Amino acid sequence: MKLSTKGRYAVTAMMDLAIHDKVGPVTLADISVCQGISLSYLEQLFAKLRKEHLVEGVRGPGGGYRLARPADQITVAQIISAVDESVDVTRCNGQSDCQDGERCLTHQLWDDLSQRLYSFLDGITLAQFANRPDVQAIAERQDKAGRRQFMTYRRTAAA
Repeated sequence: MKLSTKGRYAVTAMMDLAIHDKVGPVTLADISVCQGISLSYLEQLFAKLRKEHLVEGVRGPGGGYRLARPADQITVAQIISAVDESVDVTRCNGQSDCQDGERCLTHQLWDDLSQRLYSFLDGITLAQFANRPDVQAIAERQDKAGRRQFMTYRRTAAA
């Protein structure tokens, strides 16, 4: 199974929101700079994430995006599904027409793996992953590298 850029970027952006949730709304420009994801691509992803009620926009000065519900209530599988990504390792995308329009010998094996993979990702919340020491260290390094210019301004303004 190869998760597309769409799914990986959506999870990365949502992790960024989860890690900085206590600071306030995060701009897409900030996520773009910090995570190296194009702003226009983030805009497309966030339209889908908003539609699925995973994020909400905050208008005005200091605005941006924030999680629509607590990070411990949002799973990685929900994020991937929200951006129209499927967790499927079958060659036929679960259609059972893998070989000349019929089910292949190993279809059930790959279908079972797809279900286990989905269950695994559905069991991981943003909060669980965001609280990992290695993830926290990476976020801190990114923030200190000066790539969080918008966040630094907000922290200073809020103080």
